[in-house]
Amino acid sequence: MADPVEEAVLERTPGVSGAPEWTAEPFPRQGPYERLCDGLRAYRLITAMWMRSTMAYRASFAMTALGNFAATALDFVAILLMFSQVDRIGGYGLPEVAFLYGVAGTAFGLADLALGSMDRLGRRVRDGTLDTLLVRPAPVLAQVAADRFALRRLGRIVQGLLVLGYALAVLDIQWTPLKVLLVPVMLLSGGVIFSAVFVAGAAFQFVAQDASEVQNSFTYGGSTLLQYPPTVFAKDMVRGVTFVLPLAFVNWLPALYVLGRPYPLDLPAWVAFTPPLVAALCCALAGIAWRAGLRAYRSTGS
Repeated sequence: MADPVEEAVLERTPGVSGAPEWTAEPFPRQGPYERLCDGLRAYRLITAMWMRSTMAYRASFAMTALGNFAATALDFVAILLMFSQVDRIGGYGLPEVAFLYGVAGTAFGLADLALGSMDRLGRRVRDGTLDTLLVRPAPVLAQVAADRFALRRLGRIVQGLLVLGYALAVLDIQWTPLKVLLVPVMLLSGGVIFSAVFVAGAAFQFVAQDASEVQNSFTYGGSTLLQYPPTVFAKDMVRGVTFVLPLAFVNWLPALYVLGRPYPLDLPAWVAFTPPLVAALCCALAGIAWRAGLRAYRSTGS
């Protein structure tokens, strides 16, 4: 009797002479949905392992999370110091800037929590430890993203949400159902856009191995840029983060619609509702870049 496992991995094809031939196929080809499920499962298992490791030392976790919260809060303290000397920045008052800050900080915090370890990829490429991830039966992207998952980064998210809550409490906004819906959409779509930038930056490190700081300039630097109103910057800069690297869809475009402010580039109002589409496009492009970078990878041979 034939082995059922062998029947599952062998494919029968007719030969030239008409006799049956067998070709081995040890791993069935997976579709995009199966690969996504495998990646999410691997990511969940690895992050759960790191969280258990972190929570084994609860006092250490509490101190590092508090330190992360305090370090990110210094950015908003700097804004408060500015407003102690001026009433407006770029025509925007403190509550409006706090709203932009809270959305950008929370969205970036979500991406940093999920994919903040991507900047270590260049180091793995240089020392050859990426090879150990390639031989494991799990998607490489999920392993790199979940590597050394840092639960302390929750401090950045909490700090951003507190500033956002303050802004929503003091702002005089004429709320409509669309504006109410747009706030959580901004946070989730912004987190996805920043996540795509993390992945694209990691893909670039396959080519330029010492490019972690280049990646950080677009991730951490982009988050800092979005904390201030677009009227502070030159129009060329605003065009760049709108049409080239679409960070403006994280908070500028939708937030200015909520605040009832015009966008400096005079774009139509419906553009404020496109962040989910832009996030999906960014994910697709980042996925293409990641696959291209992974295929171009050459082991160190060590």
